[in-house]
Amino acid sequence: MEKRQLLHACEGQTKDLRMRYTKVSIRINPFNFWSETLNKYLAESIGTFWLVLGGCGSAVLAAAFPGVGIGLTGVSIAFGLTVLTMAYTIGPVSGCHLNPAVSVGLWVGGRFPAKELVPYIVSQTVGAVLGAGVLFLIASGKAGFVAGGFASNGFDVHSPGGYSMTAALVCEVVMTAMFLFVIMGSTGKRAPAGFAPIAIGLCLTLIHLVSIPVTNTSVNPARSTGVALFAEPWALQQLWLFWVAPLIGAAIGAMAYKVVGQED
Repeated sequence: MEKRQLLHACEGQTKDLRMRYTKVSIRINPFNFWSETLNKYLAESIGTFWLVLGGCGSAVLAAAFPGVGIGLTGVSIAFGLTVLTMAYTIGPVSGCHLNPAVSVGLWVGGRFPAKELVPYIVSQTVGAVLGAGVLFLIASGKAGFVAGGFASNGFDVHSPGGYSMTAALVCEVVMTAMFLFVIMGSTGKRAPAGFAPIAIGLCLTLIHLVSIPVTNTSVNPARSTGVALFAEPWALQQLWLFWVAPLIGAAIGAMAYKVVGQED
């Protein structure tokens, strides 16, 4: 009788140890951690790749196509559609930031952890460069192709409408601030579920409709960096503004919504 009780007790302890070991193994398994983490970064790269290829691609390839070009309105819609489609596709995976300014703004707004900022920004920039590279490969397949501005953002003589650096700075700060304001509001707990991608996509479309003549519209440092690497030298020389202004604007927009939306 005592042997049976002892054997039963030993079996119970062994089973308990196995369950504990399994739980601990699952928690510390580096493969599980890295696969989930890397999926977010890969999603951001793919999403930003699509934003640059679709948005800037519409400007480079389709905006001025003889007879049937889509013009500024078509380019604006294209940028909005890239965000709309990706928001529904990778939103559940990474949040679909696709933009260093959005990541920084959400961090300022208390919606995003600081430890994720650098990996997200790097992933977005890599995706943007790859998107611009594929676009350059496609565009250069046409006889007589000259990269020129290659949908880059600029001011002064490189502004589509000849707007000054001050005008460009104000425009990018304000537009990015409003973009973050809409993002924060449409993704908040009180917003109707499932409609955020539509509001955000339409907001980006509106931003482009307003500001393409001023700066060719950035509000996204990664998008600006990707195409600037394949454009004429002036694009890289003026790139600083399209990092500084969107990041400042994002912080302003996020803080404004925290006040208006009464978020802690």
